[in-house]
Amino acid sequence: MTYPGAIRRDGAEQADIPGLAADRLDFLFATRIQPCPYLAGKEERKIVAELADGRAGREYTRLIRAGYRRSGAIAYRHACPACSACVPVRLPSAGFTPGKSLRRVVAANRDLDVRVVAPRADADQFDLFRRYQEGRHGGGEMADMDYAEYRALVEDSHVSTRLAEFRGPGGELMAVCLFDELVDSLSAVYTFFDPAITKRSLGSYMILWLAEYCRESGKGNLYLGFWIEKCAKMAYKARFRPLEMLDRSAWRRML
Repeated sequence: MTYPGAIRRDGAEQADIPGLAADRLDFLFATRIQPCPYLAGKEERKIVAELADGRAGREYTRLIRAGYRRSGAIAYRHACPACSACVPVRLPSAGFTPGKSLRRVVAANRDLDVRVVAPRADADQFDLFRRYQEGRHGGGEMADMDYAEYRALVEDSHVSTRLAEFRGPGGELMAVCLFDELVDSLSAVYTFFDPAITKRSLGSYMILWLAEYCRESGKGNLYLGFWIEKCAKMAYKARFRPLEMLDRSAWRRML
């Protein structure tokens, strides 16, 4: 299991997902309650489904539309006690036009070479991943991942997954974007970048690149995971409009 230290079968409670047939998923359960990594004083709980090889594509599409994210061979969604701050969001590719500040981000990164490759981990990526964790998420749940765990994060997938590498003019690896390709959409799985490079806004640029890739691929939506208004590390997603949120069982325009 690639989600570090949180998702375990032992002691887990069986859970149901509204609108989904639990008996069609290999595992569907809730994790134990633990401290929230995003908001101080809050508690976190997840509902988890294990994606089975052979049926994963169909299951995953339904789960993504229901507000889930993927990590390795599992899909998960928050089901926290007394808190609903984590809001699943997506960006409709057809209606998205970058504003002035985002166009400046595009201009600042025109010199990058972007290559979409198969999801294969290597030492160059892992070095960048470690520097990103230390610089941006020190003490976080992924900060202590070793190479084997990083490799599982990248390669342990039963769905159509791709990896985009962003390299500078000298060939140096500056950013990495892991994403899934569904029939009618894309889903951002994980992105990381050189934390010492701030002027390029590489995190925002990767979303802009994904949005364009989504549009050029003829796919309707780019799923961006969760937006948390009071968490600075998540609030930046509000820059991308028109953003849609999952409100109970229906997607509606948020911004």
